Amino acid sequence: MFRLQRYLPFVMWFFPVIFFAYQFILRLWPGLMMQGIMEQLAIDASQFGLLAAFYYYGYAGMQIPVAMLLDRYGARRVILFFALLCSAGTLLFTLTHHWLIACLSRFLIGAGSAVGFLGVSKVISDWFPAAHYARMVGFSFSLGLLGAIYGGKPISLLALHYDWHTLALGLALLAVLLGLAVSLLLRTPPHSTATRTHGFTVKQFKAVLSSPAIWVLALANALMVGSLEGFADVWGIPYLMTAYGIPKSEAALVISFLFVGMLFGGPLLSFASKKWGLYPVISLCGLGMAAVFFMLLSHPSYHKAAFTLLFFITGLLCCYQVLVFASGARLVHPEHLSVTVAFLNCVNMLGGSFFHTLIGKLMETSWTGTLSSDGVHVYSLMSYLLALKVIPVCALLGALLTSMMQWRFYNQSTDSVAPA
Repeated sequence: MFRLQRYLPFVMWFFPVIFFAYQFILRLWPGLMMQGIMEQLAIDASQFGLLAAFYYYGYAGMQIPVAMLLDRYGARRVILFFALLCSAGTLLFTLTHHWLIACLSRFLIGAGSAVGFLGVSKVISDWFPAAHYARMVGFSFSLGLLGAIYGGKPISLLALHYDWHTLALGLALLAVLLGLAVSLLLRTPPHSTATRTHGFTVKQFKAVLSSPAIWVLALANALMVGSLEGFADVWGIPYLMTAYGIPKSEAALVISFLFVGMLFGGPLLSFASKKWGLYPVISLCGLGMAAVFFMLLSHPSYHKAAFTLLFFITGLLCCYQVLVFASGARLVHPEHLSVTVAFLNCVNMLGGSFFHTLIGKLMETSWTGTLSSDGVHVYSLMSYLLALKVIPVCALLGALLTSMMQWRFYNQSTDSVAPA
């Protein structure tokens, strides 16, 4: 009996973390099925970019509401509801031939996915001792990334043998099964074992939003997110296929090493920040991502080992976001920490929608007029190169903003946002 109680928290945690990994596959889905989606909806790159952006609108917009719902109703009911929302959105996206309805469905999928990490965090705070919270959150994030690492190539290989609609229906069914598993197995702990959150208040929002330092930090964060949310999530696979003529499964495998790098980037950058400071390391990450990305876009031929290494390094540098949250924590009073992290994460995800929309519009602007046999726009390598250059340019701007914070806001501490 004692041994069962010892492992019970892990049983409660298992299916929520599986759902967290699963939602990464939904996030990467448009990039894996870009051509089929454009054919079904009869859209161009500009519309496709906006379609991809709606996932991030839903995800970002639901961060704070989901956190409130988890506090009020608990993880069991909330995860079930949002898992069913993911399933409904996936079904709607698969069956529709109308672009506006497809945008709505991607918004629903993004909104449903918002419970992934937040739900896992809630279960950990409910079932694990406070001393184990940080360790379990880090472990959960690593397991979640496995959905991105191993979701790309298997799905692309399955797409060779099955219609993408069939695969989407399978993903929709999986969301239902995961939601039901959470509903059947997850329970409220018999006694509290961890620190409880106190919810968000309007005063806290006003206090955080009145801080110029937080706004600059959030903007820098959004500008530097292009390598992950702009390239790896959607545009990377079609770019590699167009530029080097490699199969979709090969492109997905190589890009997955970005997520492998993220497994190691958090601890590595945390160690570096203790030695050199938060702002300098964030700035160096922005400069590094810009340099690596310029190398990727200018490489004349495909070498698997070299590209794997470059994406791995990019993944390491993408973990600057951990340092952004740590920097935000230093700029506010401890009472405002939760709302600050939620705000920074919202703006971070909106950065993804910005990049998808801009890249799509730039690609359509440089379209040469080529059409496929199905009447879908076919984009040249030059279109991709022109559009994707916004990613390293924005990373440089983000690094510049962070460098400005080093001297402009460095002396501001928790006094910058007083307690509400």
